[in-house]
Amino acid sequence: MATQHLSSALHAPAASPAYPMAKPGYGKRSAPDQQARTRADFALLPTRERYVAGFVDHLPEGAAMSVKTLAKQLPLYGQQAISTALTALSVAGHLRRVLCPVVGAGDETRWVFRTFWSRTARDNEWWNAYLATEQATQAAAPALDTAPPPPRAPAEEPPLLPAPERPRTEQAPEPTAVPHQRTPARAPDTEPAPDAGPHAAGAGRSPAYLALARLGRNDHRLALSADDCATLEPQAAQWLARGVSVDYLAHALTAGLPAQVDSPLGFVRRRLTDKIPPQLPTANTHPAAPAPPRRLLMECTDCGRPGQPEVLPDGLCRPCRTAHSGSAGEEGSPHPADIADVKAHMNNLRDLLKPV
Repeated sequence: MATQHLSSALHAPAASPAYPMAKPGYGKRSAPDQQARTRADFALLPTRERYVAGFVDHLPEGAAMSVKTLAKQLPLYGQQAISTALTALSVAGHLRRVLCPVVGAGDETRWVFRTFWSRTARDNEWWNAYLATEQATQAAAPALDTAPPPPRAPAEEPPLLPAPERPRTEQAPEPTAVPHQRTPARAPDTEPAPDAGPHAAGAGRSPAYLALARLGRNDHRLALSADDCATLEPQAAQWLARGVSVDYLAHALTAGLPAQVDSPLGFVRRRLTDKIPPQLPTANTHPAAPAPPRRLLMECTDCGRPGQPEVLPDGLCRPCRTAHSGSAGEEGSPHPADIADVKAHMNNLRDLLKPV
């Protein structure tokens, strides 16, 4: 008789075709270089976190990632439980919430909320290196379509801002032990750790080089080597110099691909030459003032407080991280002071019930 092998990840309900999508520029973004799905995915997480992680992992790119939306799709847990699970997934290295600045009409700067997701657990060092690369890519050109700015504007300085009170609609669930991501210690003058990923070395690359390097990850038919990207980098830079965005460049190079591309280098070189956008006239135009550098801010997964990625390890601000660590260490055991209060209350009730 054959033995049935069950996956360690719980079977969360599949995302329906009508699952709500976020506005352009918002929602779920998958991190690169993730391992293939296996039965052992999220095996070290508690039951609730495995359930939520399995559902989020199968959501499409750009899916709405708000706690309210997820709670509607996962009837086993309410909004408070989903919020706590997302916090635990952030601590485990699977999730980061990020505020990305984009330029709107005129000189207006708008902020979009993105939730970066990684099936493979990453440590804080990897996330910081990846978000630095993401910031360099977005600094090349603004997004083409963005939604109105969120109601809460983050601060422009690295120190954290006070977070608004969030109503608690249900009792907080019991804390569960979640495996923490690695945070390797390193001397200040040493080289970056080898497991920091290729993004640590790519942080100094130009946006044109990074756009070419990501073509193969978007579509394997256009996989370019490092030498290919360096060869085509000047041509791609000409596109960006003409005012197009990195997303526009990637879409123009990957749209309408044939079933098989024998030479990705020759194919991309031909498209860069044939499809280069026109140069807009610059006569009678005043030179624009240099725009202030746009910074990428991370958002605390628990309370929503914005700050630089370096000051939000595990995706949490200091108060939330302290609270989470304390709850995880208690493992659900009541505090001695609470036990004493309960005993005193019961003794008072017994005294009131005694006959006079």
